Amino acid sequence: MPPVLTSPLVSTQWLADHLGADDMVVVDTTVRPVAGVDGTPTGRFTTGREGHRAEHVPGAVFADLIGDFSDSDAHLPFTRPGRARFEDAVGALGISNETTVVVYDDARSEWACRLWWLFRAFGYDDVAVLDGGASVWRDERRPVERGHVEPDPTLFEAVERPDLWVDKTFVERVVAGDESAALVCASPAPEFAGLDGRRPRLGHIPSSVSVPVERLVDPDHQFRAESSIEAAFAPVAGAGRVVVYCGAGIEASADAFALTLIGERNVALYDGSLDEWSSDAEAPLRTLAA
Repeated sequence: MPPVLTSPLVSTQWLADHLGADDMVVVDTTVRPVAGVDGTPTGRFTTGREGHRAEHVPGAVFADLIGDFSDSDAHLPFTRPGRARFEDAVGALGISNETTVVVYDDARSEWACRLWWLFRAFGYDDVAVLDGGASVWRDERRPVERGHVEPDPTLFEAVERPDLWVDKTFVERVVAGDESAALVCASPAPEFAGLDGRRPRLGHIPSSVSVPVERLVDPDHQFRAESSIEAAFAPVAGAGRVVVYCGAGIEASADAFALTLIGERNVALYDGSLDEWSSDAEAPLRTLAA
């Protein structure tokens, strides 16, 4: 029997207690940002596969979110994959519809939350995010392994939940007042305000509320108490439906995960996010000075 999840968030102690359990797969989802020669962000990313080979939670397999878990034919990065591609990628990791899955990354869990959201959107809920990810696991001096873990491929069947996504047309209707939903931007506060000139996609979609990931996780990369998360999302409490977005749909996944932690069920992710919105010269963007 696989371990039973009672929450979409598990502690390092929970994982340590269940390592090696039958029908459980631990997945490293790390993606690395690429910095410029001066150390500033470039907006590009590379796979964390080499870091995984150097060190990972014992038995963890590696998921390539840039390649396997994105639509390679899409014109925007990190676009969600189609059903068949997702099924193939999940099955290749040795995950079936009877597997308990724990996902983690070496950042603030936004990459782990991205894969968690993909699982959720494809109808599978026996998935949890490791609170604090690799950084807390290391800080607690828990065991690690090196090298490649070869999964034992299996079959996985997805059932799509299309209501967990919205497109640009839907967001346009929200902005116009023709659709009832609250917009939440998960981008860093300086980008939301239009104050960080080093980064593209400055500003936010009109009528959005700012809830950056740093308000949801502490400096140790663990999720804050539910009361703190509820306070962060207080401006959209009772909205009925909450639509989250960011630059490319990654940080927004952490917001979607946090909303789920506090009991919100009518949450959707605008997958195109600001990458798509800002590519339209007629799509309005706002800054705090506007």
